[in-house]
Amino acid sequence: MSPVFPTVREVLALVPVRHGAPRLVAGDAGLDRPVRWVHVAEVPDIATLLGGGELVLTTGIGLPADDAGLRAFIGDLADVGVSGLVVELGRRYVSGVPRVMAAAAERRGLPLVELRRATPFVRITEAVHALIVDAQLTELRATEEIHQRFTELSVEGAEPAEVVRQAAELAGCPVVLENLSRQVLAYDPAGESAELLLDGWEQHSRRIRPAGRTAYDPDSGWLVTTVGARGQDWGRLLLRWPAGGELTTSGLDSAPAGPHPDSVETAAADDLTESAPVDGVVSPRRRPAIEVVPPTRLTILIERAASTLALGRLIRRDAEGLERQIHRTLLTALIDHSRPVDEVALRAKALGVTLDRRHLVGVVVRHRADDPAEGGGPGPDAGPEAGPARLRDLAEAVGQALREAKLTALTSAVDDQAVGALLALPDPAAEEKALAAFAAALRRVRLDADPARPPAPRPARPVDPAARTVAVGALRAADPASRPRPAGPAVIVAAGSGVGSLREARRSLVEARQVAEAARRDRRDLPYFRLPHVGLAGLLHLLRDEPRLQTFVERELGGLLAYDAQHPREQLLGTLRAYLEQGRNKSAAAAAAHLSRPAFYERLARIGRILDVDLDSVEQCLSLHVALLALDAVRTP
Repeated sequence: MSPVFPTVREVLALVPVRHGAPRLVAGDAGLDRPVRWVHVAEVPDIATLLGGGELVLTTGIGLPADDAGLRAFIGDLADVGVSGLVVELGRRYVSGVPRVMAAAAERRGLPLVELRRATPFVRITEAVHALIVDAQLTELRATEEIHQRFTELSVEGAEPAEVVRQAAELAGCPVVLENLSRQVLAYDPAGESAELLLDGWEQHSRRIRPAGRTAYDPDSGWLVTTVGARGQDWGRLLLRWPAGGELTTSGLDSAPAGPHPDSVETAAADDLTESAPVDGVVSPRRRPAIEVVPPTRLTILIERAASTLALGRLIRRDAEGLERQIHRTLLTALIDHSRPVDEVALRAKALGVTLDRRHLVGVVVRHRADDPAEGGGPGPDAGPEAGPARLRDLAEAVGQALREAKLTALTSAVDDQAVGALLALPDPAAEEKALAAFAAALRRVRLDADPARPPAPRPARPVDPAARTVAVGALRAADPASRPRPAGPAVIVAAGSGVGSLREARRSLVEARQVAEAARRDRRDLPYFRLPHVGLAGLLHLLRDEPRLQTFVERELGGLLAYDAQHPREQLLGTLRAYLEQGRNKSAAAAAAHLSRPAFYERLARIGRILDVDLDSVEQCLSLHVALLALDAVRTP
């Protein structure tokens, strides 16, 4: 029965009851039973007309005269579940209730109270019923607020963390959202210690086994409901309400513990619960052994919160999973300093990723190129969803590789092109082995496999090499799919320096991202890149926001960039890049640029005139090559 109803103890504290000089004779164990209604009865077979939860008032004039009848009367009341029996003395019993009645009530734990002064029963019924009605109205108002609040959250598409926060605020109790593996997805301690709430959560949660989809587990003090929709359950929502405890609410008015303010006054009931001997019967002092369940409004609240969470999940069913959202939130918090590291560590631990006292290594995985022609991005006919879908595929591959390598990590997309991971290793000695295992597992998921491409058409008979070069160049220009793919795998794995604390994790993650950007044009087939591997390109990437570096790029290449802007069909910058990347080998560069040697030589001469440089000078070519690398770094988002 809901605690929205007053208890026998609270009824005895009402002024109309105290006017009758009440004395508890037996049944101290049942004083905290809720009173659903007050019923006046003067017949012995009244139990057949009751439904349980009533406080029975009587003068005793119609009760049986023999001991067996009195025992049967008390037994019938206890069996039907009445809350208590109040007997007014003076009509049938003058000095007190019979000893046999008190003994029977004590055995059954039924509160038996004597009124030693004549009291109009109507005043008692009015006061108690006013108390009940007021409590029910309060419960109704609270329920309306719950429905309104969660309807607004559903319409707004609130995140799970916000739904949980609102539930905890309305209930004034800690609330936890977990998945089916007992990992915490969101929580709000409602002002209590989050560390104590989540410490050993998985083991504690597995001991909470309520009977039903929404039920209260009195042993643990948690009200639990299953979260899911369309027959697919994906989590549980838990609200801690200690049985028998005083409910403290925030945002909702609790059911009043006294009478209606417009009815009668209350008085302290401390002196009403003292044991008093009646005919040798003494009521022993002991804790009530009754079932206490949370208020109805808490059950409604947790079910509405679960419905809101399930609806939000359905709306976002094509987006990333909730666990990945939490991973992304925590990784972003580390990179942006948007949350205290202690909170990140606590939430990650609740999610099953322990970051405290671990050796941490930031890892970033990204496609080598964003241009579809270079083999890194979606095809030219791909729709607007191709980019996000490609990133989700990469994130899923990274997650699968981590599982295959048996590594613990936070992992999620860190921008529109890359997926990050923060590896949590037992000690620094495991760093290189873990990175190698991850890189090998990532390759095993065939992320780097190129799609099959039809071979380029070949001439039927031998032709002049220069003509052949021109023909192949024209063919590749007409068919982008036949252009040569860049050497090396299509995915880059980059790792930052290992750190010993979570406060330094940001440095490792940022370094990994910088290494990944700098390694995009490195064609070596390395399992993973680190800062020493990227050399000059890595240094330039670190300095890409430096104004002096940008000034250097403009001084060295500004004229050529302006020329290409005016003549977009020529793109001499690509010609210069091919020349420098091929070690100033003009024949190899012409082939790489898909141009005949005479056409390539003519372009080089034009570049020399535009930039006023000697392309046969090693020193000047070195300066131009550094400027090209710096331009790539500056253009990197």
